Amino acid sequence: MSKILAFSRFSVRDFLATAGPTLLLVGAFCALAYWLVDPAPPRQVSLSTGQDNSAYEEFGKKYAATLAKHGIKVTLQPSLGSQENLQRLNAGKTDIAFVQSGSTEHDDAERHGLISLGSLFTEPVWLFMREDKAVTELTQLKGLKINLGPEGTGVPGLFRQLLSVNGVEAKELTVSDLQNTPATVELLEGRIDGLVFSSAPEAPLIQMLLQTPGIKLFDFSQAEAYTRRLPFLTHVVLPRGIVDLGQNIPAQDYHLIAPTATLVAREDLHPALVDLFVQAAAGIHGGTGWFQQQGQFPSARYTEIPVAPEALKFYKDGAPVLQRYMSFWLANFFDRMWVLVVALGALILPLSRVVPPLYVWRIRSRVYRWYGQLRTVEQALEDVPPEQRAQVYAAQLKRLDQIEEMVNQISIPLSFADGLYGLRSHINFVRKRILSLMGEHPAAEAGEPA
Repeated sequence: MSKILAFSRFSVRDFLATAGPTLLLVGAFCALAYWLVDPAPPRQVSLSTGQDNSAYEEFGKKYAATLAKHGIKVTLQPSLGSQENLQRLNAGKTDIAFVQSGSTEHDDAERHGLISLGSLFTEPVWLFMREDKAVTELTQLKGLKINLGPEGTGVPGLFRQLLSVNGVEAKELTVSDLQNTPATVELLEGRIDGLVFSSAPEAPLIQMLLQTPGIKLFDFSQAEAYTRRLPFLTHVVLPRGIVDLGQNIPAQDYHLIAPTATLVAREDLHPALVDLFVQAAAGIHGGTGWFQQQGQFPSARYTEIPVAPEALKFYKDGAPVLQRYMSFWLANFFDRMWVLVVALGALILPLSRVVPPLYVWRIRSRVYRWYGQLRTVEQALEDVPPEQRAQVYAAQLKRLDQIEEMVNQISIPLSFADGLYGLRSHINFVRKRILSLMGEHPAAEAGEPA
């Protein structure tokens, strides 16, 4: 039993010794393919948001919290708004950012290597005026003090387009460029007549101004006409009582025009992170809202920037199958395993034809090499002078005993035992031949001349 166990143990060792170099080669090749062909996603990413108390800032915090659950750190980068975010993306100073539709052209986005992860929500143009200013048309803004915000927000350019289609030049207004929070203070203090936002209704300042006495929201009664003149805009309605049903705020339906906020990234953003951001967007923006229905956002529509293939696949088929049932990192690992499968297939199939013969040769070589020694003994018996026969025969018998002793120490798998027993029988055959020769020449055996 112990010898059988020994045979079994040595067969495993022989196999490992034979296949070891092959396994090392396969492992090294797979490791190289795993890290170089499709590297793991980074654990940190930068997201350019917006001003204090803006919707971009609030949503940026939600994205950071969501991705933190998957071990991804999102570094939030405050900005003036959409235009500054776009500049950062073009300069490679951020990985992903909120950008308002209409901020760039399709060709410019492709030239700078930008991709869209989809549109997230509508950003209505909010024109808040002091209630004592009876303004019902944009042409009536001439001569009034209106804050459009800093150029980096994108609002000044957008509002100038709105003025332009009304035949009004921005220079006919007294325009200021304060950020949202100080501009709100100026409006409440009466030092300006109105201010313009372009933001989701979740922004704290929007919520506050909608409920502030003495402040009135401008009604874009020609909203549908604006959307025909400026295709990146959509017509949305702020329903009566949506802010506070009990107090009936607002007291009427308001027609607004709205670009959409999009999530834009550099095209070198890791595909796994694109998947993760789009899934986060579905959780953050997928519900109902003041201007959207369940499941309307996020969407591949309403964006002039080319949508990333991974995002398009998500909007069509949903989350990747593996990520529905396991953690992000584990799913990502298995998703990248196809590289290893290809590498293994390329190596194992041809090598599988080499290893078995090598294994057989390694085992049988332990037996075959002794046939060379046995052949040497037989050759030594040829053409021996009569006076040397006794000495030569005795020496070869001794040599044969040494060979047999060494052969008896050979351990091989049981499946190759026939070769070992065959060698032993051949050793015995040569021994009998020597003894036969010694019997034919007894004088030589006695040490006398024949």
